[in-house]
Parts: sequence; structure tokens; C-alpha cells
Amino acid sequence: MMPFGYVRATDRADAVARAGSGTRFLGGGTNLVDLLRQNMEQASNLVDVSRLDGSIRESHGGGLLIDASVRNAALAAHPLVRRRYPVLTRALLAGASAQIRNMATVGGNILQRTRCLYFYDVDGARCNKRQPGAGCDAREGFNRYHAILGASDQCVATHPSDMCVALAMLDAVIHLSGPDGERSVPLADFHALPNATPQVETVLKQGELITGVELPPPSDAVTHSEYRKVRDRSSYAFALISVAGGLALADGRVTEVRIALGGVAAKPWRARRAETALVGRAPSRDAILAAIREELVDARPLSGNAFKIGLAERTVTAVLTDLAGARA
Repeated sequence: MMPFGYVRATDRADAVARAGSGTRFLGGGTNLVDLLRQNMEQASNLVDVSRLDGSIRESHGGGLLIDASVRNAALAAHPLVRRRYPVLTRALLAGASAQIRNMATVGGNILQRTRCLYFYDVDGARCNKRQPGAGCDAREGFNRYHAILGASDQCVATHPSDMCVALAMLDAVIHLSGPDGERSVPLADFHALPNATPQVETVLKQGELITGVELPPPSDAVTHSEYRKVRDRSSYAFALISVAGGLALADGRVTEVRIALGGVAAKPWRARRAETALVGRAPSRDAILAAIREELVDARPLSGNAFKIGLAERTVTAVLTDLAGARA
């Protein structure tokens, strides 16, 4: 690990004022500290934002405002989250051990980096995300966990966050503060697909800090929602496929459906095409399967992950079928 300076920010304005070239914001440190220790990332200074005031409160419009320094465990356990946004609680509880949830912050979870084995193999593997122009060994290597949607010749890594899949399904908005002032970005637009620049993972500008997440008021499809994660072992494993789904019905037909997928792309994947295909239809197993197949028509599997297409189809179908049965 390279030496660096450390300072604890007193408030958001102080944190942003201290941000300069080579500065990184430190939340719970559950990902960043590992990256620094392995010399995969360097920082001249760390600005600790983990002790900034953090709260979860209702917005004026009936939604929820979540400060970026809120711990994952506190968010999962909050009564308003459990009652109004159950998919978020379930995603958080699926995401890590209790010890990590007690440390990890909302802002840090959004910014966590891929767990691609080749990304972490500093001495033995080529990785365009770690070293632009080096190549991508995952394309022809062990790629069971890698992307089937939105990948490029430069990178096939996936985003690891369970929480972010739920936030994508909920139409969450990320609030940012930086040298140029404050702005807001829909979570669906916050993470970048690799294209020719896989090292650019988000739309964050130099010196910008995630200050919070805002959830819109819950619709019927949000309060009746589910998160399902398929993985190689029952705990401490990242998703092969995950699904955040919500469903609303009237007169036996879909009035609103929300589907977000994890484990398939470099960002949480909102299945808009499948959603559009299902609205107005009876939520039969055949209709759901046809809709998710329409979403996956552009999937480009690798040598070791073609099974993800069928797994995504079955998992989405199971989630929505269960939700439809519960609403009947």
C-alpha cells in the first residue's frame, strides 16, 4: 500500500472542499481499503466521510431521503424501508455478512467495483478496467460470473451490488455535491457500460461526493415486490443472476411491472423492454417468459456463462409468477 494522507471531514462542504487530484472519499472502507492494500488503486489523500450525519427521512412528496453515510444494516432494518420498499431490505440482506453490512455505507455500496478475478489479479492478468489498453483476459478465460448484456470487446465485468439492483427497480435518484455545485442523477444513468473506456465506471466528476439517495413515493408494484438472488453458494457469494421485481394488477391484468437484473451487466440492468411487453396482459407464465426473452434477445454470452440466459428467464418468471399468485 502506498502512503497517503488522512483527514476526517466535518460536514459535506468540508469534504468537497478537501477533494483534489488524488483524493478519495472513504466511507465504510469495505471495498476501497482492499483496493488500496493491493495497490490496485492509489490515493494521495483519504477524506473520511463515514462519520457525517446520516439519516433516513420522508421527503415532502412522500418518498424517502437516505443520506449516503447511512450503514447498510440500518437501511435494511428501517421500518419505512421494510414496509414501503421491501425489495430494498431483501436485497441488502442478500448482499453480504452482518459484519460487512454494519460497516458498509450507502454511498460506498453504490461505488463498489467489480469482483472480476482478472481485475484483482494485478500481477498475472490483463485487464482494461485496471490498465486501459492492456486487454481483457476474462473474454477467453474463466467467465462464469461475467456479463451477457451491455459488454464490449474491452470489458465483460459485472457490477456486484445487490442494493443497486433494487435501487434501479425503484427509480432511485442519486444526489451529488461537488466543486460545481449540486446535481441529481437517476441511478439507472449513474453507472456506465464499458464501451471503449471500461475504466470509466460512473458519471461522477472530479471531486464529486455522493450525498444521498432519494426514493420516489412507493407505487403498488413497489410495495408488492421481491428480490431473488441465485448464487453458487448460499452466503457470501456474488450473484450469478439476481432479480428485483414488482407487480401491480387490476382485473387480472398487469397495470405496472418493474424488473431489474443483477449479475448480467456492468450496471444494474432495468428490463424496460420486458416491462413494456407485460403491461396490459394477464401475468401468465407464458406471457412473462415471452417478455423476458424479448429483453434478452441482445444477450451475448461468453464461453462459460451461456447458462445465464436460461437462468435469468427462469428466475424472472418465478419471481413474477409468485407475485401474481400472491395478488390473486
